[in-house]
Amino acid sequence: MAQGSVLFIGGTGIISSACVRQAQARGLAVTVLNRGESSTRPLPDDVESVRGDIRSPDSVREALGGREFDTVAEFVAFAPEHVQADLELFEGRTGQYVFISSASAYQTPPSRLPITESTPLRNPFWQYSRDKIACEDVLVEAYRERGFPATIVRPSHTYDRTALPTMGGFTDIDRMLRGAPVVVHGDGTSLWTITHNTDFAVAFAGLLGRPEAVGEAFHITSDEAPTWNQIYTWLGHAAGAEPELVHVTSEAIAREVPDLGPGLLGDKAHSMVFDNSKVTSLVPDFRARVPFADGAREIVEWYLADRSRQHVDAELDAAFDRLVARARQ
Repeated sequence: MAQGSVLFIGGTGIISSACVRQAQARGLAVTVLNRGESSTRPLPDDVESVRGDIRSPDSVREALGGREFDTVAEFVAFAPEHVQADLELFEGRTGQYVFISSASAYQTPPSRLPITESTPLRNPFWQYSRDKIACEDVLVEAYRERGFPATIVRPSHTYDRTALPTMGGFTDIDRMLRGAPVVVHGDGTSLWTITHNTDFAVAFAGLLGRPEAVGEAFHITSDEAPTWNQIYTWLGHAAGAEPELVHVTSEAIAREVPDLGPGLLGDKAHSMVFDNSKVTSLVPDFRARVPFADGAREIVEWYLADRSRQHVDAELDAAFDRLVARARQ
């Protein structure tokens, strides 16, 4: 087993791409296993890339052979059967298995803030969150029964320059630029913790290869929790606009645009503030350094730099018009 070796399953997503770079910067020997289909976030030239489909265990066995790793970091497991397949692939071949769960698994709505790692896991609104909880249950049982070296990491809303955090994505920016009203859920005053991926990566990489992290769960989030009104306003200012915000209940939005319902009612409609003292006790150099006002400028600049990125969803745009009209009545 190579000293300081880590296998990333994924590696080109919003979160994992930053973690690959940070792990490499910490001197770890990084190998990435994926299908090699991402061009948005290419891997650094000196990172080992291995082609394989994690949903096909035979493909992984062929790609990796009998290799072992100090750490396996799993970014693309979303159901308990995915984690179970990983157990069959990697048990006995790694000293640490890091599973990316979600902070949306915490009690929703939360009974008290800030959220800590001891906050119960329960989300009756969003299947995605319930599936992540079920994944965690598989790992906790494996750790308790036979010492499988699992570490659970729960990101909150983590973004990079490609990821607009609002309901409508670039459709919202387009509305701002046209002077059209923008729909904000609730009264816009709920608090939302939003984390830049480079900040997240510092804490994540600091947990890799740490025996103290085995058997433990950590969330990694920013300490900044702006309101949704602030988030939309900062994006508007980054685009050179003064957005007109129209507030609509989350329930009304979910009725009009059912696809938005689970993420709103199961996550974004509630204030979410986190206590990061557990992760900082192991990674004291972790500190959120990118405020969202800066992140908003980074996002808007990226979208406006290339017209092909500026997708406007006509159906969603029309739905926002209907919601605004009813709200004004």
